[in-house]
Amino acid sequence: MNRGISRRFFQSAPDKSNRSLEAASGTDADRRLFRQQPILCVCSMDRVMISVRGLGMRLESGGRPVDVLTEVSLEVPARQFVAVAGPSGSGKSTLLGLIAGLDQPTTGRIVVNGVELTGLGEDALARFRSDTIGYVFQSFHLIPTLTALENVAVPLELAADPDALERAQALLREVGLEERAHHYPVQLSGGEQQRVAVARAVARRPTLLLADEPTGNLDSATGKQIIDLLVALNRNLGSTLVLVTHDPALAALADRVITLRDGRIVSDETSNGGAA
Repeated sequence: MNRGISRRFFQSAPDKSNRSLEAASGTDADRRLFRQQPILCVCSMDRVMISVRGLGMRLESGGRPVDVLTEVSLEVPARQFVAVAGPSGSGKSTLLGLIAGLDQPTTGRIVVNGVELTGLGEDALARFRSDTIGYVFQSFHLIPTLTALENVAVPLELAADPDALERAQALLREVGLEERAHHYPVQLSGGEQQRVAVARAVARRPTLLLADEPTGNLDSATGKQIIDLLVALNRNLGSTLVLVTHDPALAALADRVITLRDGRIVSDETSNGGAA
């Protein structure tokens, strides 16, 4: 991702209001984000974080229409950890991008945290993403001309946070990269870059955390570290976590697994094997 695309995701009008998730003081709260807690689902079943109805996505390929998603409907309660699984080309990443408001569906309706995304303009979508969503990309998408510290600070600075660099430094400390704060992405390993990306994604304490194959470019040991960070965030921050993966072992860690095939949901099961 270049700087322009990064700004497309993070850019929003400055918001100096106090958000409920930021009631705790900045760096003290940041220090608690990545502490591992006992794993149990604490979903808020009376509050729906994601509602998708009749979602369809049709693209042109070689002059012919291709249905990437067809009649996808689902609901995700607040605080749940959901894995979206399925083979390559099944529509997983497309679904995640639509939930993030990075694209508009051909048909259907998407409501996230009570806001209907379908039909919102680009500026409104950018403000919504900045206030509500943290996104972890498979390919890291760090801005190459910024240091690790500056990358983590981007969403905070765009939100006019006066303590942006201090908060970013605390987050890097939490992911074990305090000593790498002034290194550029090219000077970091893949695992280090993804840890920077995770810190950036949670900088504003999002209510919804989306992760698109976050371990796809990492070895198994480093990938486990990233998943541990994401799960800790789900438990400690209370964020809803939706993670795209084709790895069955990784999907098994979730409270719920939704499986796509050929753009359709073919199964939706909770961690105990029952239907969601």
